[in-house]
Amino acid sequence: MAFPSGSVSYWLRRRFGISEVRREKFVLTMNRLKEITNSVVHHRMGGIGFAILGFFVTMAFIAPFLPIPPPEHSFLDSQGNQLQYLQPSWEHPFGTDQMGRDILSRVIWGSRVSLLVGFLASVIAGVLGTAVGLVSGFSGGWHDEVLMRINDILLSLPWLALLIVLAQILGGHLSLDVIILTIGLTSWNFTARVVRAQVLTVKERVFVERAKASGASNATILRKHIFPNVFPLVFANTILTVAVAILSEATLAFLGKVDVGTLSWGVVLHEAEASGAALNGWWAWIVMPGLSLVIVILGFSLLGYALDEILNPKLRER
Repeated sequence: MAFPSGSVSYWLRRRFGISEVRREKFVLTMNRLKEITNSVVHHRMGGIGFAILGFFVTMAFIAPFLPIPPPEHSFLDSQGNQLQYLQPSWEHPFGTDQMGRDILSRVIWGSRVSLLVGFLASVIAGVLGTAVGLVSGFSGGWHDEVLMRINDILLSLPWLALLIVLAQILGGHLSLDVIILTIGLTSWNFTARVVRAQVLTVKERVFVERAKASGASNATILRKHIFPNVFPLVFANTILTVAVAILSEATLAFLGKVDVGTLSWGVVLHEAEASGAALNGWWAWIVMPGLSLVIVILGFSLLGYALDEILNPKLRER
């Protein structure tokens, strides 16, 4: 089913003054995205992943409007004492924590930070990895050698251990922006390798040779001819990077290396561990944030696999 190009054409010309050629490219891109989305939704694994992520993303967006108490609100008894460690009930489905706060509320609100870290860090990793992969694959020669050797070195480093050391240097805790930036800057390596491999194939195709013969600059060839052909793989790989970023943040938070006041699923797990939830049988406190992490990571993994299978014909034939 085609994108309604007539109305889009008129709107783009009037609103942005976009030329006919660019309009056609925009319409083709929208049609392609629509085809991919439909394929993912109807893919067995992709549909499950899409539904999982749709649920959690929606939950994160509507958290301020849900009929739940604020995540920092402490419930008190008639004498003013905090209602600590309450078992699951109708009023508190997951119980309360060490400060009498509703665990369900904290799990729902924690999804906002966990997903935010995942999305932003993966965007940073995707942009950096794509840039390195494009330059490395297209330029070849010593540029390729230097960039790939740097990539190999970075791949061999124990980044989680280095992040823990960095947290100690910065006073024992990392702010949210530092976590996002650091995870993004340490997660681009695989994207760079995937993009480079695809560029090595695409740059040998006839349309690229024709562009070179017509006198097009390297920047133009990369932007107009090569990048559009590698973008689907970048997108699929970025989806998988989100899962890695969420898990990395959760690990740091579980180890107590994030700023006080930050609320994510890893922080909820850290508070449960510090309060002895496992030893005392407060299972809902552990299971709910942990299960949320597992399900979200599974959702991104299923969606990434489906995209890879849809966009990679060779994988689809296996």
